[in-house]
Amino acid sequence: MSGDTVIRFIGGGNMASALVGGLLRTGRPAAAVQVVEPDAAARERLSREFGVDARADTAGMAPCKVAVLAVKPQMLREVAHAHAASLADALVVSVAAGIRLADLSRWLGGHRRIVRAMPNTPALVGEGVTGLAASPGLSQGDRTAAQTLFDAVGSSLWVDGDAGIDLVTAISGSGPAYMMLMVEALTSVGVTQGLDATRAQQLALDTMAGAVALMRSSTETPATLRARVTSPGGTTERGIAALQGGDFEALVSAAVTAARARATELGDILGKDPA
Repeated sequence: MSGDTVIRFIGGGNMASALVGGLLRTGRPAAAVQVVEPDAAARERLSREFGVDARADTAGMAPCKVAVLAVKPQMLREVAHAHAASLADALVVSVAAGIRLADLSRWLGGHRRIVRAMPNTPALVGEGVTGLAASPGLSQGDRTAAQTLFDAVGSSLWVDGDAGIDLVTAISGSGPAYMMLMVEALTSVGVTQGLDATRAQQLALDTMAGAVALMRSSTETPATLRARVTSPGGTTERGIAALQGGDFEALVSAAVTAARARATELGDILGKDPA
């Protein structure tokens, strides 16, 4: 995706703002970024913070090569119908949860150049990970353009179709909440057992951040690194045994399975056309 390729965001909420900011930080000029956003306050903020062309509609906008549909899933059918004609020659990228490739293609009048993306909320601070799924036959150039977009706010990886995105949703899309729940639990038990809330939360947060940094910097697996800090007869071994005795792995599996099932259900519900 060349630096002067015009990218249009339809919807100017938090994720769109994160992506716009990431693109500008990685060298894309503001003149090559457009935002269509009905809310006047949001348009003013986008223009002020990023210097991009933010309008209530596409009237007078230059044609775009890439369009990112960043609206609520419940709104996507209406938005797709409204913008189908203007996006006929664009790569369309959807970040709307639950909307399947075939349904979006139908709403766009049979459009075939589509990527479905599932970023997660750490993209807001440039630490996101995004799962990407392509419509059949998508060119390598379009794949590169989509990946470049999300690499501006973290990392990205390709998966196979809607089923792959549903699994990404359950692992990394919902995953930040699982990590936050762990920090909540460690903080709570720290307070219960004698720390003040500020110190307990600092210990929990910094421990998680440090563990992630260590795993990222190492070529060894998390299991190997864990074994290294789990001395026989030591405190960590006793704590790990308590987690495993409570079937920790099964709980994680149940969480991912439940979230994945819900992602599939949402696809069924949101993809239906009115009778």
